[in-house]
Amino acid sequence: MYDTVIIGAGMSGLAAGIRLAWYDQRVCILERHTTIGGLNSFYRLNGRNYDVGLHAVTNYAPKGSRKGPLSRLLRQLRLAWDEFGLVPQIGSVIEFPGATLAFSNDPKLLESEIARAFPKQKDNFKKLRSAILDYDELDDDKGRQSAREMVSQHVADPLLVEMLLCPPMFYGNARERDMDFGQFSVLFRSIFLEGLARPFAGVRLILKKLVRKYKELGGELRLRAGVSRLDVEGDRVVRILLDDGSEVLARKVLSSAGWLETMRLCSDLSSAGPRTPGQLSFAETMSVLDAQPKALGCDRTMVFFNDGPALHWEKPAELVDVHAGVICSPNNFAYDEPPGDGLIRVTCLANYDRWAVLSPDEYRRQKLRWYDEMLASAVRFVPDFRHRIVDTDMFTPTTIRRFTGHVNGAVYGAPDKHPDGTTHLSNLFVCGADQGLVGIVGAIISGIGMANRHLLTPT
Repeated sequence: MYDTVIIGAGMSGLAAGIRLAWYDQRVCILERHTTIGGLNSFYRLNGRNYDVGLHAVTNYAPKGSRKGPLSRLLRQLRLAWDEFGLVPQIGSVIEFPGATLAFSNDPKLLESEIARAFPKQKDNFKKLRSAILDYDELDDDKGRQSAREMVSQHVADPLLVEMLLCPPMFYGNARERDMDFGQFSVLFRSIFLEGLARPFAGVRLILKKLVRKYKELGGELRLRAGVSRLDVEGDRVVRILLDDGSEVLARKVLSSAGWLETMRLCSDLSSAGPRTPGQLSFAETMSVLDAQPKALGCDRTMVFFNDGPALHWEKPAELVDVHAGVICSPNNFAYDEPPGDGLIRVTCLANYDRWAVLSPDEYRRQKLRWYDEMLASAVRFVPDFRHRIVDTDMFTPTTIRRFTGHVNGAVYGAPDKHPDGTTHLSNLFVCGADQGLVGIVGAIISGIGMANRHLLTPT
């Protein structure tokens, strides 16, 4: 009998496991796949290493800082700042027709850029920033209000409103067409006020540190151990059935699989209440270059682009929506020497339903087509790097579905979040994206928070 079983060896599950094992709980993490990481994993193809999911770590804090989410999670997990090896961004931009805003890990840059590009909105932006800093995450009513409406109450220029919404939308919003003001405030702070960084060795460095810490504390990690059902009696999970027919017993269960995905595991599914799946997924291209991106004029860390005055944040009718996206170079961080080959990634919204019905041959053809379409869209906003490509790869919403189990390949989960992590069962809890925290730092804090709140206390 375990004290806690954790479903999923992603960032939130591993962080929760460390926290519980530190306090001598008997903990087991069950992972369906052969590797760890979930939405933020890694793989090797044609002799090259690729990250999945990670563009950058948000909520950056410099070494020695005692404030902010990153510093807090390092203290909670008893990890040193150097163990993550974070390197800050060089600088990023938001590109819309007729307007460009640069930003970096210095919030003053964005403020000065708004004063330059939108001089009449300079004071309004300061008021918006103050409202975001004053936002109380416990104020549920204010948090659920429309971000577009709340931002527009402070910022009068519709184009600036859309530009400020763009990076938070791409880096954490599960709701179509709009987002909750609470989620916007959290993401605005993490991207614009705290900033972006990247571990020198990519996401694998963070994952390996978490796994090593977890195992050193006595935690058990079982790969190829997918959960097929949670048997429920009364208001409790009484046993966990695995895909191979075996069973596991635990006093408490923490799931990072997603809200809807977790509810579908419960044998008393009908009592769990209504569930609305997320609809937003992505396609992403990886282009390996024969030179560093900066040598080709692609010198920004991120380019968030949109080719119209309004950002249409919804599941596209086509397989991929190339009108907006993110161009990321993992090489363009403040390294002394960039690691590995030059690489540019392009990410756009994509339609899971349309990808999921393609035959294998048609799927391969459409990947080739949309790889070209996505790059053609991207080079409207950065120097054309296509003639320097030496290797490629691409993932689609069906890839996300296959390796994460998320319904519809919904990267950020369902639109309705469960901030307290509780379910209809007294000993089943959720963490991760559907608890409401996204990104690497958010996922880790989610795991820590749910462990502290629900799993380190008596049932």
